[in-house]
Amino acid sequence: MKVPDNLKYTEDHEWLRVDGDYGFVGITDFAQGELGDIVFIEIETEGETLNKEEVFGTIEAVKTVSDLFMPVGGEVLEINPALEESPDLVNKDPYGEGWMIKVKINDPSEIDELLSPEEYKDLVG
Repeated sequence: MKVPDNLKYTEDHEWLRVDGDYGFVGITDFAQGELGDIVFIEIETEGETLNKEEVFGTIEAVKTVSDLFMPVGGEVLEINPALEESPDLVNKDPYGEGWMIKVKINDPSEIDELLSPEEYKDLVG
């Protein structure tokens, strides 16, 4: 299981990569492994401003459907267009091509409330 050192994590298994005032969000390697083969991702929140821990979309795997939660509050600026044709990118490359949304971060102090890579590794054991 990969847990990159340059990301922050949530207890719900989302990651956040900060790039200035912006962030990229996806699900962790652990989460995609637990879900299994991902067949569909539905995100209809582009252009909306959501609070931390609000649902920004859903992810459907062969076994289950799960909500996707905002790691920080912000405006959803972009949805990864590649996921519409290839939702399995989340399985293949959860921290790279499998990113889900780009957000404009409202409150940078919320980043500090997220888990460090070490804390996330402890969480998932």
